[in-house]
Amino acid sequence: MNKEAFDYDALKQKALSQFRTGKSLFGKDGAFAPLLKEFLETALEEELDEQLDGQQRKEGNRKNGKLSKQLKTSDGTIELLTPRDRSGNFEPQIVKKRETILAESLEKKIIGMYGHGMSFRDISSHIEDIYDTQISASTLSSITDKVIPLVKEWQARPLESVYTIVWLDAMFYKVREEGKVQTRCVYNILGIRKDGRKELLGMYISESEGANFWLSVLTDLQHRGVEDILIACIDNLKGFAEAIRTVFPQTEVQSCIVHQIRNSLKYIASKDQKEFIKDLKPVYQALNKAEAEDNLSKLGDKWEKKYPVVIDSWRRNWDKLSTYFQYPAAIRKLIYTTNTIEGFHRQVRKVTKSKGAFTSDMSLLKLIYLTTQNISKKWTQPLQNWSITISQLSIIFGDRLKLDI
Repeated sequence: MNKEAFDYDALKQKALSQFRTGKSLFGKDGAFAPLLKEFLETALEEELDEQLDGQQRKEGNRKNGKLSKQLKTSDGTIELLTPRDRSGNFEPQIVKKRETILAESLEKKIIGMYGHGMSFRDISSHIEDIYDTQISASTLSSITDKVIPLVKEWQARPLESVYTIVWLDAMFYKVREEGKVQTRCVYNILGIRKDGRKELLGMYISESEGANFWLSVLTDLQHRGVEDILIACIDNLKGFAEAIRTVFPQTEVQSCIVHQIRNSLKYIASKDQKEFIKDLKPVYQALNKAEAEDNLSKLGDKWEKKYPVVIDSWRRNWDKLSTYFQYPAAIRKLIYTTNTIEGFHRQVRKVTKSKGAFTSDMSLLKLIYLTTQNISKKWTQPLQNWSITISQLSIIFGDRLKLDI
């Protein structure tokens, strides 16, 4: 900048005007944009001068012109002239080679928007509107890929040795692979720690839901430090309970009542559904297991001839469906359905529902991971009345649940 041509009063008036109207002082046409450009270019020149020591100059290395590049910042885009050396060894630090985005804060904003479900197109448009900076979809993809090491680190992190209650359920998505849209199953494990706070223990991807894959998921939890799960809440997937007990033999398994009811209604004629539900309620709302079994017997007497498959299903699955009767009301309310993890899934789907088919398994994991990080920010308090619940669990499970008191 020519010091003789520098008009301080004009700069001050322009800066004050832009400051009052909320315009960026460093962005395009900003009052301080030339100063930032000069500062960065001067700093780069000084870095090169420092690197070109006497030895390098003796070997023939020297300055070799400048290259122009667009540097994107949270205040706009700057056209920067970066110096070069003849040997190509110059490694600037203030603005590194191939670095096109200066502010980490801008990258954090981009990752934040991506984590709230915005598409690359929407993010690019938003960045241009707010920061007067254009960023391509490929650059945005590279920025969000910085989340990948965090995802892998999170997936492999050590876990606590004991979880009081764990819900295991799956979500289904579409992923485009080799030009074809394929189904992906995302396995989620949501647990309650001894302090009563929620934690998503793991997130895994497979082509379909099955007990065999759940077995590998549970084994991974064990390898990451989980020694015991007191109560596991699951849907009615065949072989699921057996897979859990293979890895955690002492775990009490509770199958979801709501899933069982939904599956039953698929085989009940619409004209009978209202009456069937009325007769079914005394079974799962009974005060104790003996009363529930008595009511299940009455349900069978009335409906077995017409719907033998449904009644047989309740009888076959009764041991897994009736686990909750051995616990006090507060624990029953938590475990007799998978509503807790389904509520978590609803929050995730609010973000992912507009995505259609994901470009890869990792793009799916990236978004669910970021969404989970946002959701878990609210998991700062123990569950309601947890002090009573943990005391009851401690009495029931004895030495398996040692409290830090």
